[in-house]
Amino acid sequence: MTLPAVVIAGRPNVGKSALFNFLAQRRIAIVEPTAGVTRDRISTVVAHEGRRFELVDTGGMGGHDPDALTREIEHQIQIALEKADLVLFVVDVAQGLVPQDRQIALRLRRLGKPIVLIANKADSRTIEADSPDFFALGLGRPILVSAVQSRGHNDIMESILERLPEPGPAPEADVEPVTFAVVGKRNAGKSTFINALVHEERLIVSERPGTTRDAVDVYFEQDGKTYIAIDTAGIRRRTHIQHAIEYFSFSRAEAAIKRADVVLLFVDASTPVSMVDKNLAMMVRDSNKPCAIVVSKWDLAKGRDTAEYENYFTKILPGLDFAPIVFTSAATGLNLTGVLAVVRELHRQATIRVSTSELNKAVEEAVTRRKPSPKHNKLPKVYYATQASVSPPTLVLFVNDPLLFDPAYKRFLSNFFREMLPFHEIPLKIEFRARKRSESKLAKK
Repeated sequence: MTLPAVVIAGRPNVGKSALFNFLAQRRIAIVEPTAGVTRDRISTVVAHEGRRFELVDTGGMGGHDPDALTREIEHQIQIALEKADLVLFVVDVAQGLVPQDRQIALRLRRLGKPIVLIANKADSRTIEADSPDFFALGLGRPILVSAVQSRGHNDIMESILERLPEPGPAPEADVEPVTFAVVGKRNAGKSTFINALVHEERLIVSERPGTTRDAVDVYFEQDGKTYIAIDTAGIRRRTHIQHAIEYFSFSRAEAAIKRADVVLLFVDASTPVSMVDKNLAMMVRDSNKPCAIVVSKWDLAKGRDTAEYENYFTKILPGLDFAPIVFTSAATGLNLTGVLAVVRELHRQATIRVSTSELNKAVEEAVTRRKPSPKHNKLPKVYYATQASVSPPTLVLFVNDPLLFDPAYKRFLSNFFREMLPFHEIPLKIEFRARKRSESKLAKK
């Protein structure tokens, strides 16, 4: 069921992104004093008193982008406003009413949609006294808010719920969407891929490197299933990060990996694998997230063979040798739905829970095939195992002494368990624990 859309709009630097994070109750959008940080439509689902809606942050209306993306940003703002069920018009009460606010108010009224006037940055009683000036906009009494001081949350929420359309019948089952993060170096085709996937200009695409700055959640449905695609800023070497916006972009990409169910590592087929690609692969590997390597722009890889390319990746990215590889082209539509099939399969594997008997049979076969090497004249012993959790599947092996098992044997067990158990294409988390005497009876069962 499509959620109603609540769009935050206003001129640059009135605190729209701070308000967005405040209403979402978590830090999603980058908040910086620099004007024009937000370019794409940033969105998230907000729940309040049993109601749910999509909250959308937009770029500054009437702003000027230093990278010549002003037209694209305005286009994204207009799309958001046209799809909005309700608009939160944000003004800066500390700065007072300015001519640009009047121009934006006129543009918003022409939409013919409900508008809630938000007077942000009301950080003191002295500033609040200036709020009557905004009655001149003809949008009623402004709601005084301080996103920085967390004031006015309930007032805004009440106004939103009063003006949103009544919710339709609840779905039979509330199925959580599968979330996948799209990561890669600059200009790897991440935003183009998501736009092609959702059949909409959802993200700004430009030949200029670094167009995407924030991690952008894109909600969509396909074949009756719901997804959240997280587009992330293109990564480059840490030594080349020039200002705070790039630093926050990098940290948002790391956070996107942590909150995703599946990670898609984008590699540009038209360029050689770089150190940035390798570092990203290690970041994904260390996150223990299911991952697929997506080779983008395959239409530009003239004369290359997919099997040869797969062997190349196995050698150059050994930490992800179990990850499936998908060859795509947003320009031609190659394998776009195939990527979603891979996302669903990896998520399925990550949520499997095997029986204790099946797991211990695999442990027995692993030890038979390759016994752990003695250390300090002491023989490592594995007594039994259990699966502690899923996403990632966490296998706990109870042993005589965890320090006797070296990293090489742990890697052997990971590869063996992927071969024998239904975890063929995902990372496993293996933990060694010393068996307590009280567990001896359980071990014999």
